[in-house]
Amino acid sequence: MKKVVVKLDVYEEKSKKKAMKIVSSISGVNSVSMDMKDKKLTVTGDVDAVVIVNKLRKICCTEIVSVGPEKEEKKKEEPKKEEPKKEEPKKKEDQVAELVKAYKAYNPHLTQYYFVRSVEEDPNACVIC
Repeated sequence: MKKVVVKLDVYEEKSKKKAMKIVSSISGVNSVSMDMKDKKLTVTGDVDAVVIVNKLRKICCTEIVSVGPEKEEKKKEEPKKEEPKKEEPKKKEDQVAELVKAYKAYNPHLTQYYFVRSVEEDPNACVIC
């Protein structure tokens, strides 16, 4: 048993009915539900997500949001009390290193270096006058 969530571009009740009818006609579908607020169609049963999307693309634009088991088991765990951890003050050099690393990851193009050759250094370089 699988639970497939598909996002549809459905704006009318008529399109919603068509989508529900198409999906319910697929063999292996146990239940179908539609959330018009989020525009998501939830299908449960023994069915392939690709088959659902192929059928629905004939009437509207569709995307697969998630595919997973039908029921997710919720484990009840006792909340553990966490001891407040004392944060060690970071050195200024470490903070600067982290900022530089983040800057390079965010904007890698500005951190590149280019080698430029001048005519005085290499007289055989190609120059257009």
